[in-house]
Amino acid sequence: MSKKFASAGDMAEKKISFTEIGEGLWAFTAEGDPNTGVIIGDESVMIVEAQATPRLARKVIEKVREVTDKPISHLVMTHYHAVRVLGASAYGAPTVVMGEKARSMVAERGQEDWDSEFERFPRLFQAHEEIPGLTWPNVTFNDRMTVYLGKRRIDLMHLGRAHTAGDIVAYVPDQNVMFTGDIVEYHSACYCGDGHFADWPATLEEIRKFELAAIAPGRGDALVGADMVNAALDNTADFVRSTFQPAARVACGGGTLKEAWDAVRAACDPKFGSYAIYEHCLPFNVARAYDEALGIDTPRVWTAARDKQMWDLLQG
Repeated sequence: MSKKFASAGDMAEKKISFTEIGEGLWAFTAEGDPNTGVIIGDESVMIVEAQATPRLARKVIEKVREVTDKPISHLVMTHYHAVRVLGASAYGAPTVVMGEKARSMVAERGQEDWDSEFERFPRLFQAHEEIPGLTWPNVTFNDRMTVYLGKRRIDLMHLGRAHTAGDIVAYVPDQNVMFTGDIVEYHSACYCGDGHFADWPATLEEIRKFELAAIAPGRGDALVGADMVNAALDNTADFVRSTFQPAARVACGGGTLKEAWDAVRAACDPKFGSYAIYEHCLPFNVARAYDEALGIDTPRVWTAARDKQMWDLLQG
């Protein structure tokens, strides 16, 4: 291989930030690593995204304990990916929530995704021995669900397909703040290997309709203020389109996956080449864009073996 596989060479610890994005609302961020949201209610706390391992989850808990001693009652996962959910056991939350579609994806491909991401992100899976197994929700919903933490209301919603088929968001009306998971990124590459390119921009526009005061994105800095929110929505849409359109032109014209890779690099490298996890994501993104352009609606299951084969094909 010409480059180390995925993020295998990224072993440097990231600087953690813990940013208040509304009253009692916090974003745990770490220089392009997966983010976690914190929603403090009257008597308890909701966590949005669990992190990859209990070790990383405890870093979130340390930050939570700097601002509140209220118990963690709810854990919400916006989608099924291993780096988001496998740290769940550390929180001890009695209520664990996913969208019903995301739960079905755990059943369909959760173990394969765990095995795949373990190879892609060795730093994130340090102390993986603590992970008790796949994370399963004990509460699911289809399109919308409301949770009350005392008087504080949180609306959990599926607004459309994007990063996966089962993405949900957590919206806090009293502060007009949303936790979007990987539907929105900020100066971090979008991972599109399980994505739905044709739907993703429309889902971003559904988020834009809220005219949000702040967003906790899936990766990258907290987005506070309308200017940052809209810039991130625009930038995410540009990333998705700039990846899909060149790959689709090649695929629909009978070209090869390697030719699609070259076309996407030409379009995306100048704009996004400096973004966190860009090189990691690109081969998976191109492979999925090529498939979707050829009419494969449901993303093919990534396995550790398929990861390496595809990486070698495109990076070799």
